Formats: sequence, C-alpha cells, structure tokens
Amino acid sequence: MNLLISRHDKIGDFVVTLPLFKAIKEQHPNVKLTALVSKINYTFAKELEFIDDVILYDKDNLIRTLKEIRAKKFDASISGFIDNRLGLLLFLSGIKKRVAPSTKIAQIFFNKRVVQRRSRVEKTEWAYNLDLAKALFSNFKNSYTIPLIKTKLIRENRVVFHAGFGGSSDGNLKFDDYLRLGRVASNYVEVVFAFGPDDKDTKKYMEQNLDFKAILKDDFVSLYEYMLYISQSKLFISTSTGPMHLAGISDTPTISFFGDNLFASPARWATISQKEKQHNFIVSKNYVEDFYKEVEIRLVNILNNFMGL
Repeated sequence: MNLLISRHDKIGDFVVTLPLFKAIKEQHPNVKLTALVSKINYTFAKELEFIDDVILYDKDNLIRTLKEIRAKKFDASISGFIDNRLGLLLFLSGIKKRVAPSTKIAQIFFNKRVVQRRSRVEKTEWAYNLDLAKALFSNFKNSYTIPLIKTKLIRENRVVFHAGFGGSSDGNLKFDDYLRLGRVASNYVEVVFAFGPDDKDTKKYMEQNLDFKAILKDDFVSLYEYMLYISQSKLFISTSTGPMHLAGISDTPTISFFGDNLFASPARWATISQKEKQHNFIVSKNYVEDFYKEVEIRLVNILNNFMGL
C-alpha cells in the first residue's frame, strides 16, 4: 500500500501523530508512508526513519501540492486533523480511500469517516490518531515500541527549561517562577533556558532578570537538533507546547504545565512517553504560592533521585 498521512498544523500536533506512523510501519513494514506536513515540520519529518517520504503542505501554492500528491498515486490517506482546504485537496487528488475523523463540515470530502468525538477527551490526542488506522487495517493494534524515537541515551547533567507558551496551552507558570525553579535546579545540575524563534520577549526577560548561573540557548538549527538536545538532558520543564512533545517522543522525563480546562489538560495532550516519566500539573490562571511550592518540591525530589540522594 502507498499511504499518505496528513497533519498540516503545528509542531505538537504533528508529533502526536507520530505513533500512528510508527505503529503502521512496525505492523505493516511493506506499506510506504508519506507525510503531508506544514513548513515548520517539513525538515523534521524527513529525519524520521519510519517515514519514507515527505510532501510540503504549501498553503500559498496548493496547486503545486496537489500536483505532487497526484504524482505519487496514493492508494489511501489518513488525516489526523481536517479543514475544508485539506479536504478539497485530497478529494481532488484522486485518492480512493480517504480516512478522517467524523467532524466539521470538511468530513464531506472523506469517504471513510471515523466517529471519535474528541471533544469528550476520553483519551489522548495521539491515541485518537492511532484509532484512525483501524479504518484501513482490520488487524491493527494500538501499540508501538517506546521510545518513539531512539537517540543516544547519554543523559547530560542538565535540566532544560522552555518558558514560552504553546498553541493549545492555557496554563503556565510566571516567568519569575521559572527563574525560581532554575535557581533551585542550579544547585544540582547545569540549567539551560531554551528558546525558539517566537520567544524573543521571553529570552529578553530572562536575560534581564537572571541572577544565577545558567545558559540561554536559542541557536538550534532544526527541530530535530532541539529534540536530540532535549533527549540528552536529565529533565525538560515547560508548558504544554511543541517542545514538550519533542521531549516525550524520546522518553525524556518532563515537568509540564497544562491549562485548567479539559481541552487543554494532560488527559488530551499528555506526552508520548512512559507515564512514570510524566510530572503533569494543572495550572490555574491565578495560582497561589502553595502551588508553586508543590512544583518546587517535585523538582527537588526528581533531582535528588537523579543524584541518588
């Protein structure tokens, strides 16, 4: 089978589709898997060994994207997220079997619709994505090997913080509290504050208020390099955002902050990692000092475990 899997939105949204790719490749190794992704995920997808080919979803030139899809002559497609433009694109591409969640008006462009009701948040986003494969593979199992991406598991003695907000995150610590946690962690390990291209204001604030030894790092050349850097760290601390999911696919321990509502909660957006490596906190908009102290105590306990104390 020649199969196209589309997820044409943000970093974290694409990452939570990766279990679908890997599970299909492990259970049906002869299936050729092509990813249709947005520009931000294009080079990252090319680095993944369980993805055979990558097509850019060029929102500024969908005619070119359509021509490329048609040229590949896919037997089927699976879409983790749909909208009208994607639906029409895949309909016009001539793909005979088009699988998607039964949601939104865009479902009219797909002929294999899977009822999921994701708004109920009965499982994680990546688990919902896995379920879509059952529309094409009758014997499909929701299982794959962990970690999702294997890296050199040499954990450097460092903790990485990413204080920026993500697309679906409604909950986060104040920047000053990230600095407080960093100050505590600096008594045990090297502390790194990492920043992406959209985190310039965050970096400026950290530079101006940093009063302990820490590294400010924003020179990652690619998402894949950032993922490798995270995977070689003891712990990753962030709000619910794309980099948090990069930590999850390498099974890196995390402390993660989620919004105080079901849609933004870990029930839906938990990382793709072993549960014992996830330290998830629901953050209210007006959290109090006692909540911060709870996070700090958890951090100290984790660091003491690393040190064998």
